[in-house]
Amino acid sequence: MTIMPAAAPIFFTTQIRDIEQQALKLPNPPPLMEKAGLAAAQVIRDQLLKRSNQAILVLAGPGNNGGDAFVVARYLKEWGNAVTVIFAGDRNCVPIDAKQALQAWLDCGGDIHHDIPDGDRSWNIAVDGLFGIGLDQSRNRPIEGQYRNWIEIVNRMAIPIVALDIPSGLGSDDGCIYGIAIRATLTVTFIGRKPGLYTNFGPECCGTVVLCDLGVHLPPEQPQPQAWLLNYAFVTSLLPPPRPANSHKGSFGNVAILGGSTGMTGAALLAGRAALHLGAGRVYAGLLAENAPAVDFSQPELMLRPPSALMELESLNCLIAGPGLGQSAQALALLEAVLGSPHPLVLDADALNLIAQHSNLAEKLNQRTAVSILTPHPAEAARLLNTDSILVQSNRMHAALQIAHKFNSYVVLKGAGSICCFPDGERYLNTSGNPALSTAGTGDVLAGIIGALLAQGLHPGQALLLAVHLHGAAADRWVCHHQGKLGMVASEIITEARLLLNEWVYQRASQPFNC
Repeated sequence: MTIMPAAAPIFFTTQIRDIEQQALKLPNPPPLMEKAGLAAAQVIRDQLLKRSNQAILVLAGPGNNGGDAFVVARYLKEWGNAVTVIFAGDRNCVPIDAKQALQAWLDCGGDIHHDIPDGDRSWNIAVDGLFGIGLDQSRNRPIEGQYRNWIEIVNRMAIPIVALDIPSGLGSDDGCIYGIAIRATLTVTFIGRKPGLYTNFGPECCGTVVLCDLGVHLPPEQPQPQAWLLNYAFVTSLLPPPRPANSHKGSFGNVAILGGSTGMTGAALLAGRAALHLGAGRVYAGLLAENAPAVDFSQPELMLRPPSALMELESLNCLIAGPGLGQSAQALALLEAVLGSPHPLVLDADALNLIAQHSNLAEKLNQRTAVSILTPHPAEAARLLNTDSILVQSNRMHAALQIAHKFNSYVVLKGAGSICCFPDGERYLNTSGNPALSTAGTGDVLAGIIGALLAQGLHPGQALLLAVHLHGAAADRWVCHHQGKLGMVASEIITEARLLLNEWVYQRASQPFNC
């Protein structure tokens, strides 16, 4: 399934460079640096400048990002602001377009400081034009020396910081921090969105992201993007229709959950409750614990069964394996049976760890013809790839792709800016969620939401993308209601997600829900 036409594309650095080069080959090539600087200056003026005659600090680097900064400085000065430009490079060694932008800055009466003045530092706004995506060309050289000092000073200022294209020090393809990075309030990115803006440290460093495409687009003959943005505007195209009046519990699918070993029954119950509240018609839970409860008194609608009985259920639409599963011999045998089933699978937690440890399970997963959805966090992803979590986090986009290809599965690599990857290589970067999700059980809830949507008949890619964004958006909504990111527990996501999904479905259908 290809979902991409409705989504906003994301481009790697090499693709951005190709687009720029194609634009420069046109009969009348657009002045990209001038357009970028003007666009960023207009965003700064419209979103941050409450009046003219503001004091603005501009950091200009030695490359084209510095050229963009000189153009920004020139326009802001012409609009009546007091602009201080800091530049420590060699004027004779900057690229030709940046050299012209520097000269235009000087010609309009601007001057250059070689360091941030020690005196009065009462600026209203700082603009970061040090490196942008140019940093990726020397990613083995972290920012240090004078540039590091400047970033430290600006990050300590209690003022809005605007980054041009991408915060300096942040990898545009991977979201890694190379030594140090600007912590921007607002990032004005040019031509196309980059992965590093949205994953790993990107959400922490970029603030609000504004795209200015400069009128430059990917030529039809160029390879098309393979990554897209997963945001609310896109998610509305994935929503199921409102439920018909003539329906019953059998209309919305049956979900089974395998897990809940001794001491971890809560994980399976959380997944089950999430599946129920997000619309599955029936939910069964097979608990491995020796003294497993016969009923969930907090959620008596859950039907508890011996684990072996799950495979005997008729009309099963989805099977979730892993929440609280453990790694016992019993868990291993049950997982092997599950991998041989014809049902769509959602594999989480210890199901992933067992697959990483046993090559026969990995092979069985790869050979499945039914749908498989894997939901690893970075440590689980590292085990699946026989590497370590540091390497996974250093290139999250590639790690998600590797897992999808290795196991012929749909994948969500969880974390800041979760990455969803389809078996054919399509990737989607999620924009919802926050650190409140950093608590036990949230992954079990996500698995339950995915299972519920699969059981209701959504395409696997549709179910995965909608579930991941909804899960994060529910945490965002909780934070808004509680004025902070401390103390959310996993079960609270379920209620918020149910409310949001109902709102979204009826809003999209323009059908008011009358009580």
